[in-house]
Amino acid sequence: MGARESWVQEMESAFLYRVIADGEASADGRDLFANLAREAEAQAGVWATDIQAADGAPPADFVPGARVRVVAALVRRLGARRMKGVLAAMKVRGMSVFGSVPGAGHGHAMPHSVEDIGRRHRGRLAGGNLRASVFGASDGLVSNVCLILGVAGAHPTGSAVLVSGVAGLLAGAFSMAAGEYVSVRSQREMFEHQIGAERDELAKYPVQEAAELSLIYQARGLGKDDADRVATRIVANPRYALDALAREELGLDPGALGSPVGAAVFSFASFAVGAAVPLAPFLASAGGLALGVSVALTAAALFGVGCAISLYTGRGAVRGGVRTLLLGAAAGAVTYGIGRLLGTVVS
Repeated sequence: MGARESWVQEMESAFLYRVIADGEASADGRDLFANLAREAEAQAGVWATDIQAADGAPPADFVPGARVRVVAALVRRLGARRMKGVLAAMKVRGMSVFGSVPGAGHGHAMPHSVEDIGRRHRGRLAGGNLRASVFGASDGLVSNVCLILGVAGAHPTGSAVLVSGVAGLLAGAFSMAAGEYVSVRSQREMFEHQIGAERDELAKYPVQEAAELSLIYQARGLGKDDADRVATRIVANPRYALDALAREELGLDPGALGSPVGAAVFSFASFAVGAAVPLAPFLASAGGLALGVSVALTAAALFGVGCAISLYTGRGAVRGGVRTLLLGAAAGAVTYGIGRLLGTVVS
């Protein structure tokens, strides 16, 4: 990233900090973002010096572009908390203060040593893939059984149901895979861009980065002296500094960049496995028997998936299984009824 682009980015951040500060209800919040605005302007001054040295003249007065003005209008309208993801993507620091409350038992815990930085996030990627697999299988079950029931209601022939089920499995699996790939790829590119910019700034002005980090820790309940000490120790250690700055200043998690290909494969496989369950009986039989077995297998699978989902919700397994089963049954019944109605009208 060039000096001029970095200068523009810091000035955009300062502009948005002041917009956020104006909308904060608490004095602490206003002070935090006003201080961050001043820090961003100071960092912009460092880049302005480089620009003047290279071009012989300082940069022109900053005028916010259309994108920044739109984001500012949305922040004024919706509030910074709701715009947290967009603001983080524009490298507005301090977004992590909207994601956690000190002592609340969730979000990022305040680090007490540099060894604490990043510890909570280790192993998170594997858990995310497992979670995606469970929900992908649930989507495959519900969507394909609804498709099969709808076709069976309208055209109760085994071949029509089989072809529709296979088409539904492939279409849904490829759609899930493509969607996951684009989503994770976009997220990864955003993370890499923001973390790369943070790396450059950490090398350019570590003292100012430590000051910003200290302000964020103070806003989250740490005393000034303690916040200064922790921030200085973190920034002084390259092994932890970039990770901490990315998470605490930007609200990003460098350990959760994810693999677009891996996410696509997991989504494709999990959806296909789920969608294959209601389809399997039609590979061996046809008619009412196959449809009955398909419904029974799907019901059992939905209950099992609901129990697995309870691992992430913290609710009881039986309750989760029954809820997922009832939702799937309702969707299937409605689809079957619509299929019967359409079959009667068409024929």
